[in-house]
Parts: sequence; structure tokens; C-alpha cells
Amino acid sequence: MLDDAGLKVMELGGKGYCCTQIMILLALDEMGRENPDLVRSAAGLCNGLGDCSGPCGVLSGAAMILGLYSGKGLDMEEAEECLPVMLEELRDWFTETTAEFGGTTCTAILGGECGQPDPIRCGGLLSAAVEQVREILVANELDPTEGRDE
Repeated sequence: MLDDAGLKVMELGGKGYCCTQIMILLALDEMGRENPDLVRSAAGLCNGLGDCSGPCGVLSGAAMILGLYSGKGLDMEEAEECLPVMLEELRDWFTETTAEFGGTTCTAILGGECGQPDPIRCGGLLSAAVEQVREILVANELDPTEGRDE
């Protein structure tokens, strides 16, 4: 049985959003925000940079979310000091989580197939990444319901 996050992932996937975009949409939804430009830009990271040769779009989306909460976005703004540590923690978790598939690329995770995400494998990975990102943010005293000032 799927939890609320799993149902939301399936709903967004059914609407045609890719893995990276779903990660961003879930983060924006949690903050009560919309940002179609950001969601569109995330499409460039979907499916391992389009041909499955790049990093998994779930990993790219998760890294984008950490940057969304702690990166520099304005001239007068500085990145949070915790960003590099959070990214390292995310990379370590993702590498360990996908080790059974042979790597962090889309091709490795999909077992050499490219073009169509595996709903069970990719959906499970996406749901787990959403939870992991929340844990990393909270551990670094960043509230997932509050983003940086717009």
C-alpha cells in the first residue's frame, strides 16, 4: 500500500512529469510555492541527462532541493555553510542505496534499459530520496516547509 508521498509521486508521473521534476514539485508543494520555470529547468536533468548516461534524475532532483533550501540565489545572499556537507551525505546515501543496481547512472539503475522509467524501481527510489532529503534538511536545522526568502 502506498503512503501519501507514494500516491503523489504516481499522480505526478501520470501527468507526465519526470523523476527530477517530481522531486522539485514535491519540495515546492511542501513550501506552498509554485515555480514553473524551476520545474521546466529540472526537465534537463531527467532520465540521466536525457540518454540515461548521466546521473539518475532522482539524485539530480534531490541535489537541486538541497540547493533550493541552502544555495545562493541573490546577489546579497550567501549559501548556507552546510550545503557541501548535505550534498556529501546525499551522494553517500544514494551511492549506497543504488549499489545493488551497479551504480548511480540511470542506465545502471534501469539494468541497461533506457527510455522508460521502471515504476517500481524508480518510484521506490524517488520516495526514499524524498524522505532522505527531508532528514538531511532537518538534521541541518532547515525546515522543509520553509524555503529561503523569495
